[in-house]
Amino acid sequence: MENNIMAIVMAAGKGTRMKSKKSKLVQKIYGKEIVKRAVENAEKAGVKDIVAVVGYMKEEVMAVLGKEVKYAYQEEMLGTGHAVMQAREFLKGKKGKVLVLNGDVPILRPETLNKLLEKSIENKEYATLLTAIYDNPTGYGRIVRDEGGNIEAIVEEKDTTPEQKEIKEINAGIYCFDIEELLLALDKIKPNNAQGEYYLTDVIQIMNEKGLKTGAVIVEDNTEILGINDRIQLEMLTKVLQMRINTEHMKNGVTIEDVNTTYIYDDVKIGMDTVIHPNTTIKSGVQIGEDCEIGPNAYIREGCKLANKVKIGSFVEIKKAIIGEGTKVPHLSYMGDCEIGEKCNIGCGTITCNYDGLHKSKTIIGNHSFVGSNVNLVAPVTLGDETFVAAGSTITDDVPAYALAIARQRQTNKEDWNKK
Repeated sequence: MENNIMAIVMAAGKGTRMKSKKSKLVQKIYGKEIVKRAVENAEKAGVKDIVAVVGYMKEEVMAVLGKEVKYAYQEEMLGTGHAVMQAREFLKGKKGKVLVLNGDVPILRPETLNKLLEKSIENKEYATLLTAIYDNPTGYGRIVRDEGGNIEAIVEEKDTTPEQKEIKEINAGIYCFDIEELLLALDKIKPNNAQGEYYLTDVIQIMNEKGLKTGAVIVEDNTEILGINDRIQLEMLTKVLQMRINTEHMKNGVTIEDVNTTYIYDDVKIGMDTVIHPNTTIKSGVQIGEDCEIGPNAYIREGCKLANKVKIGSFVEIKKAIIGEGTKVPHLSYMGDCEIGEKCNIGCGTITCNYDGLHKSKTIIGNHSFVGSNVNLVAPVTLGDETFVAAGSTITDDVPAYALAIARQRQTNKEDWNKK
């Protein structure tokens, strides 16, 4: 294994097509900033030493990434080669491999980065590129190979000859380099091109001229390498990510009745034979057991853990809720900051009043309890096992086990009142 595996994430671009007051890199895709996803993809591939090259609105990018990465600064936008040059001080004196990634390419699979690293290490390649085959390669740098299939050069679109324009293999802009040889090659890059920029792609030709071995990995799914420049592309890649996540859950035995209206965020765990009805949103980190039924029109927020055979029905929102096996929250309820035991029934229109304007407080409901319709549970409050709460009650005090709780005024009928 190599001495070091590092990553440089290029995150200095302006992204003016996003039409936003914020950096395009801090726009969120499926609940997480674009640049954060790019960095996390490297982390999930096992890379711990990461340098972000920042520039435009760098404070916003740095606020999102925090202290988990190091920072280099690119003052002028003079090309990809120039961006990587700004990170040279973090590479000097090190041996090993460095991945070069784009901060606006958020849905690259960590498995793809692992393939790139593994091929580079096993084949002793000094540069290994990620490439793709496009039927319409317009706009992309072309991969020029010799008769033996070795990569001779990458030619940018504006510098291609008519013959090179016909090449369908394109450069994905994602690289794995030998650190020492990359540093040497960066010193030789010249801005001799139509753009007057320092192209990182020139590193390949420089290495080839030295007789150093280079290679490529062709990406299996072309959507992985797509970048985001505007809100149209942001929506498109959100859909790709949505379908990718939903597909994985279905492969694992979850029924999703309508993948187009089901939004399951990152790191959600769902047990087999659970059914997700349409128009359901499940936020990051939620855990749902087996044989559950969720939705339609349900919103499962962060911090929820649902045991097996739980029912969450229509127009139900739950947040930071731990719900025991066999419990039902059928419809029109809000359950926030609560623990609900096993085989409980939560009536229609029940809410936990968890916020007093300053503090969030907790509601605890014991096993086998029944809460009638239109009940307000004013936290902090605890209901013991096998309690029964009458419909229309506002519960402000704890309810002991086996008790019936009624908290509503006695009905009064005013005879002939409406004749007036």
